Amino acid sequence: MNLCALLFGLVISLVAPAARAEVLIFAAASLKEPVDQIAARFDDVVVSYGGSGTLARQVSLGAPADIVLLANTDWMDALIAGAHVRPETMVDFASNRLVLIGPRGAAAVILEPGALPEGGRIAVGLTEAVPAGIYAKAALQSLGLWNEVSGRLAEVDNVRAALALVARGQAPLGIVYRTDTRISDAVAEVAVFPAESHPPIRYLGALTGNADDQAKEVLDFITSPQGQGILAAAGFLPPLDIAQ
Repeated sequence: MNLCALLFGLVISLVAPAARAEVLIFAAASLKEPVDQIAARFDDVVVSYGGSGTLARQVSLGAPADIVLLANTDWMDALIAGAHVRPETMVDFASNRLVLIGPRGAAAVILEPGALPEGGRIAVGLTEAVPAGIYAKAALQSLGLWNEVSGRLAEVDNVRAALALVARGQAPLGIVYRTDTRISDAVAEVAVFPAESHPPIRYLGALTGNADDQAKEVLDFITSPQGQGILAAAGFLPPLDIAQ
């Protein structure tokens, strides 16, 4: 090898980005249990969890995700509009229900004006950014409860943080997904928000421009019968019929 070729190879090695062997998934916090199980079936899969809005913003700013799994159509639409994910790879893979929780042993609550327990904060995801918070605001407005409770909301970065506030006794009520209640014995479901009171809760996945064949294999597994079985065992509902 002559000196010019050696120097050229050295320059390329210095400026080329380091290769990533792993598949990096950005996933909504509410998906942690089933996605951890799915990731464990593959070699070199790493998962970063957070609020869907936060994850979408990170991807739009160039975060090196391969797969994005979000709990809200608007954030996925924004990624598609910005060409941050490949639209032809987008899939619906699960749905959920929105519930009101209290501490273990708490009595059932009627979701009507004047019927909610008075006093204390209501833990909820950020109502302008976190999908569970966005759905919660829509449901509270639809049921005529928003003006009554909007001043009591303790808004947090993701739905699992809302769950934790209730589990630790720092808030007497919280609004989370039904699947979240399965991971803590310290909380109880005290009411279910009518499905028609908020936009459909859809979980969507897509590949980014960084994705390779291994990432596609992981996303395909999520929509396969085996992947759907793992999600169902964690309490998630099947994908919604978007034609409804």
